Amino acid sequence: MTLDLPNSPSPADLWEMDRAHALHPWTNFGSFEKEGSLVIARGEGCYLWDAEGRRYLDAVGGMWCTNVGLGRKDMARAIADQVERLAFANSFVDVTNEPSARLSAKLAALAPGDLNRVHLTTGGSTAVDTAVRMVWYWQSCMGRPEKTDIVARDHSYHGSTYLSQSVGKRPGDRVAEFRYKEDGIHHLTPPNPYRRPEGMSEAGFCDALVAEFEALIARVGADRIGGFIAEPIQASGGVIVPPEGYLRRMWEVCRRHDILFIADEVVTAFGRLGHWFASEAEFGVVPDMITCAKGLTSGYLPLGALIFSDRIWEGMAAKGERWFTSGFTYSGHPVSCAAALKSIEITESEGLLENAAVVGDYFLERLKGLEGLPLVGQVRGRRLMVCVENVADKRTKEPLPDGVNESKRVSDAAEAMGLMVRPIGHLNVMSPPLTITGGQVDFVVETLEKAIRKVTDELVREGHRIG
Repeated sequence: MTLDLPNSPSPADLWEMDRAHALHPWTNFGSFEKEGSLVIARGEGCYLWDAEGRRYLDAVGGMWCTNVGLGRKDMARAIADQVERLAFANSFVDVTNEPSARLSAKLAALAPGDLNRVHLTTGGSTAVDTAVRMVWYWQSCMGRPEKTDIVARDHSYHGSTYLSQSVGKRPGDRVAEFRYKEDGIHHLTPPNPYRRPEGMSEAGFCDALVAEFEALIARVGADRIGGFIAEPIQASGGVIVPPEGYLRRMWEVCRRHDILFIADEVVTAFGRLGHWFASEAEFGVVPDMITCAKGLTSGYLPLGALIFSDRIWEGMAAKGERWFTSGFTYSGHPVSCAAALKSIEITESEGLLENAAVVGDYFLERLKGLEGLPLVGQVRGRRLMVCVENVADKRTKEPLPDGVNESKRVSDAAEAMGLMVRPIGHLNVMSPPLTITGGQVDFVVETLEKAIRKVTDELVREGHRIG
């Protein structure tokens, strides 16, 4: 098929090209064919502009990732310089490059405990995929080839490869048309205090969650469970902040049964909570592995990493006879690694971890004020990782029917006012760049409140009971 494509496409041309030819991640075919996509033309700092010239404050941070902000010339120069010097070299077997080596050493220095080994991947999904396979590999090396079951949680998101999406179990992701690995993967109750059983204290809820894990181990057998994977805060699954002490206690259970603890920090790493990594700094856990991506390059280029302990390396490398036959063409990509090094440098030199802590606390404090609105059941999160959960009934926490789609309506209303938030189920999720200011926080909160009030009024007029 020959296409007559315009040399200088208009915004309408771009919209139609995309609608006619592109399949986006998580596409709803009906709405896409009818409405198409918003065409984004440029970004600077916390702001995006569409092809028509309208400006939006991107409170989503791209996809949890534009940590140092968009449109930075220092990032562009670092990337361009590396392209001119070395655009690509494979990293298989016994070849490396300067940015890859430097980044591996830097990540080892930033990571907690003895996590001194780094396997570079293409993104978060491939980092998680590799982490699960490394559990199997290491346990086999240790003489336990049957100790390969993986434990995760409901409402978790760990990526979109076959294996990583099988490990995750976020509502709406498991569509019937795809197939998923079921054997050897177990899912526990999500640690969501807002949805704990009525009358149960948060401490009691935590006890029940840990007991559930212990019961699973007793039922399946500690000799069969090789790894436990957990986001310190479940991100796309609902910005679920676990009960006090939960992660530490789950980690202690893992240590007692020689189960590897994988911290999926694809979202929480590189400053979102005011730390390089959240596991130890926020939750007192030194995992066996950390997966990361997103903020690693601040979204400028794709890159992921699996950071793992010396103990795991030593077990796999014993006798020097084995091959680790996993990796990707673009593992250790020199340009992506250069982008990561520059993003880390900017985060350090501009004090963005500190800004995320201070402005992030203010962000959550301001957003908490929205809990007085009839549609808002809870505002939760930590620092620059927050969500607003919408409910029909604040007392029972009953949500509106899924077909009402109130969170998408709130995000659409906010977008019309120059603010981007992300609708997920009955949530509106926010994860702005670490550069966000107090004034920009005020704009986000005030605009979101207007959007929620507008949609609430519409719902009441449609006959829904809210409050």
